[in-house]
Amino acid sequence: MMIGDKLDPRKTFGAAIDELAEKDDRIVVMSADSGGSSGHKAFMKNHPDRYFECGIMEQGVTGIASGLATTGKIPIFCAIAPFVTCRNYEMARNDLGYMRQNVKLVGRNSGFTYSDLGATHHSLEDFAIMRMIPGMVVLAPQDPTEIRSAAKAMVEHVGPVYMRIGNPAMEVLFEDSEFVIGKGRVLQSGDDLTIVSTGTTTVDAIKAADMLKSKGVNVTLVGMPTVWPLDKELLVECAKRTGRVMVVEEHYVYGGLGGAVAELLSEECPVPVKRHGVPHVYAISGPYADLLAYYKLDAKGIAETALEFLGK
Repeated sequence: MMIGDKLDPRKTFGAAIDELAEKDDRIVVMSADSGGSSGHKAFMKNHPDRYFECGIMEQGVTGIASGLATTGKIPIFCAIAPFVTCRNYEMARNDLGYMRQNVKLVGRNSGFTYSDLGATHHSLEDFAIMRMIPGMVVLAPQDPTEIRSAAKAMVEHVGPVYMRIGNPAMEVLFEDSEFVIGKGRVLQSGDDLTIVSTGTTTVDAIKAADMLKSKGVNVTLVGMPTVWPLDKELLVECAKRTGRVMVVEEHYVYGGLGGAVAELLSEECPVPVKRHGVPHVYAISGPYADLLAYYKLDAKGIAETALEFLGK
């Protein structure tokens, strides 16, 4: 991968799992009639005895995955994000969380990246509900290199994990590096404001930080690919230095990364926190870029919101 390349996140994820499976025969892939769309065509060909097509019944797939985990397998189940979280929540909560099973759920086409299919296919509450399951790790890789490294970290982690990936081609932002669950990375440094971003929003957050710099506003930009558990030390350190924090995410303004950061800082370092995401309404449908602009989650909208937050 080269910086600036644009890659399909689903194919990137599928290729990473296929590569990991070559070295670890405990990995099995579960499908709810969407294995190809989830990037698993190579896995289906290379490891047919470890690919389980279960049909369109996400709740049942999770139960089967939980059972396989009890035998020492590492089941990976990828499907459309609201179908592995909202439709599937009771099974994720009880079969995986309560039973502490080593199952990996991956929600693809997350946020409103399935933009034209409307509210039934948008996933704007997944961070909130999945981080409420005790012991559940929640990941949102920010570029294709992090998808690959997060897949490896996810498989190596013992316990349930939910990982969110998008749909449109993602720009390569970073060089290959180890993914450490629970750690963020400082992408830019400044003293006027801390902006925290995750997942698909980081590429626009980087552009917004550059726009703000041209207006004399220097921000600390923290890329946070682990939504839960939080990198508490880094967040508190940045909040103390800049005095204000703005969280940007393709998620409802309630309950997601912004809510988690606000909860933390209210106890550890009380500062003003701006949660910038999607209002708590059923989002409109349309072209993805248009939705980002409408909800001010593109670079221009993020920069404008930051200036308003700063009173500039």
